[in-house]
Amino acid sequence: MRKLILIGLLIAAKAEAQSPVFAVADSLYAIGDYTKAINAYARSDSERAHLQMARSYTALGRLDKAMKEYRYVLRTDSTAQIAGFELGKLLLKTKAYDEGLQLFSKLIAINATNPEYHYYLAETYAGLDQPASSLNSYKRAIENDSLHLRSLFQLGKYFVAKREKETALSYIDQGLSVYPDDVSLINLKALAYFNNDEYPKALPLFERLVELGEAKEYILSKLAYCYFKNWEFQKAKSVYRQVLLLNDKNADAYYNLGLVYLKEQQTDSAHIHIRRSIEVQTPVLAGEYEALARIERVRDNPKKALEYYQMAHKEAPEVSLLFYNVCTLSDQVDDDPKKVLPLYEEYLGRYGHEKGYAVQMAKKRIAQLREEIHFSAD
Repeated sequence: MRKLILIGLLIAAKAEAQSPVFAVADSLYAIGDYTKAINAYARSDSERAHLQMARSYTALGRLDKAMKEYRYVLRTDSTAQIAGFELGKLLLKTKAYDEGLQLFSKLIAINATNPEYHYYLAETYAGLDQPASSLNSYKRAIENDSLHLRSLFQLGKYFVAKREKETALSYIDQGLSVYPDDVSLINLKALAYFNNDEYPKALPLFERLVELGEAKEYILSKLAYCYFKNWEFQKAKSVYRQVLLLNDKNADAYYNLGLVYLKEQQTDSAHIHIRRSIEVQTPVLAGEYEALARIERVRDNPKKALEYYQMAHKEAPEVSLLFYNVCTLSDQVDDDPKKVLPLYEEYLGRYGHEKGYAVQMAKKRIAQLREEIHFSAD
């Protein structure tokens, strides 16, 4: 009996497809003449006609009309997976997450082995800011298809952001075993190592991204930094120059290029590039001034170094070490202990609760300065 029903349905579907209405409508749809196709499909009230009208409206960007047609199909047949799946994706696109959640949950109840249903349910949970449920659904997608790349990417991305390197790599490598040249997965793997300060491992991955045509500013910046941390200074300088060709306002590139020159004891070039990093950014960051101060120390110019540390401290007063350097350099350039002592006392008053070498040295120097002032008064 079931076979007879199935045969009957197939015959009916074939007859419908061969009808003059669908012959015209399908040909119009095939060549992208969607408005005329909709008018042609409207001559039929069948489920297939409404499904094709929904697809035509989607192609035209009339998502409201498309969703109306999909809902009509689902009212006629609540188990229509194709209409449900396509509607679900539109709901996700239009951020109608609550309705999408209900729809994808229903689709999974009908067909729990379809990894795409779990993937889009995960995306819906992500839109609802429910990360735990989202992660669980991505994992369910992988349970049904261990090579579901988009789910593997999302899981890898999540754990890279959480800096859980080993977990991230387990998903990323699973995807790369299928598609070793997937730039998104290679980028995630590079970031997993980069964020963990494992620059020698990240370096060849960023190089591979460039080989695959991904010579983008942010990738080149990280590649250059890997070269820098790997003591390959010539390569670092070359890549940072490529970054600046792409964006001559990239303050980080100027700053890091300055640090490369500083490592090579080329203080003039270091000074030029770090000054340039300050000029192109708003607001100015303390790190740049601190780097300029270090350059002046290498040049044996404590007065200029003091000026830069004072500027750095003004930008980041919460960083105690910057003010400690203000104290020590003031101590170095000023012979009057009465002028230097208040700085150390201010340092202890603001940062004395911290533990560490600087606080202990400040206490020791305060005692020495007080003693010097006492004996000079005598």
